[in-house]
Amino acid sequence: MATNTTNTTTNSTTGRTGAEVAATPAGHPRLDFGKTAGKAFRALVGFDAAAREGLDPALVELIQIRASHLNHCAYCLHMHTSDARKAGESEERLHMVAVWREARHFFTEKEQAALALTEAVTLVADGGVPDDVYAEAAARFDERELAQVLALICAINTWNRVALATAKVAGTDQRR
Repeated sequence: MATNTTNTTTNSTTGRTGAEVAATPAGHPRLDFGKTAGKAFRALVGFDAAAREGLDPALVELIQIRASHLNHCAYCLHMHTSDARKAGESEERLHMVAVWREARHFFTEKEQAALALTEAVTLVADGGVPDDVYAEAAARFDERELAQVLALICAINTWNRVALATAKVAGTDQRR
């Protein structure tokens, strides 16, 4: 970083000053995390891919949707509901994810355990992961699956924080 004459730092990668980044208008991302933190971004992509291994794709999307609801991440919520639809998930179930406790009949016991664990881990500062929530998940998943579910929950929470911190705009997913 170099300092310009107005005492504002300029990013050598983007050419934007700190003031320009801070003043980014609503509806426009603040920075391209993948370009400016490429090594960290690639590591997160690898972690995310490893976390999904061996898990049912429908379950993966339910976990990611629920965490994105809780974190108020519109970018990730749009992305994962779109992915779920493409994978054949029903509109009915997608609408019920946010209120799954009141609509348990839409979800298997395994999915319910994963959603409860997702909530506990995502909101960990509100009281940790209760023993009963963990025990229910441990009863529904074998040890390897449970570890994968926990890794996936950690991955989506990280993605949510990156998207929120960089002001990613819902509907602008550019994955190929």
